[in-house]
Amino acid sequence: MARTADPNRRAELLDQIVDYLAGHGLSTLSMRPLAEHLGKSTRVLTHHFADKEELLSATMERLDERHRAWLRSLPGWAGSDSVGSIIRRTWDWQSSEDNLPIARLIHEIEGLAAGGRLRGHVPRLLSDRSEFVAGLLRERGVPEADALRISTLANSAYTGLQIDLLTTGDRERVEEALDQLCVLVDEWVATSG
Repeated sequence: MARTADPNRRAELLDQIVDYLAGHGLSTLSMRPLAEHLGKSTRVLTHHFADKEELLSATMERLDERHRAWLRSLPGWAGSDSVGSIIRRTWDWQSSEDNLPIARLIHEIEGLAAGGRLRGHVPRLLSDRSEFVAGLLRERGVPEADALRISTLANSAYTGLQIDLLTTGDRERVEEALDQLCVLVDEWVATSG
């Protein structure tokens, strides 16, 4: 009789897998090197995940959960801080040396998804990102009709700036543009309410 997978152990494994992918990337994911890195056998992985597809889906879901929890835990998210200040704090957190590997992983996922290579695996992190931020905007009094539009524009600009930083390394220029984005978003929020 097969043993039932322990949900706590599975959650621990998923966190370790997310961390592994942040350091190694997603495009080369293979069960054997992953298992070796974790100090486990492939049998341990297949005990918790039926196959690579299930592992990939579960890992992206866990990355999404972690990312949203990190964002919600930033100072000012639940409160009256301006959306621009929250964008800036998010940037500072995501662009710190400790968190850049996760940012790179997210952008790799975006690229693979845009290339049609992640069919059925696009995490909410990508597909619901605008709605996630629109919720914050609605909490700040932005009407429904404006919240999703502002969120979509702010997210797209933010992502573009982050990719610019990662590819050029020109932090000063990119962060000046980010500061302008924060001002614009706060103006949009003020005029939409």
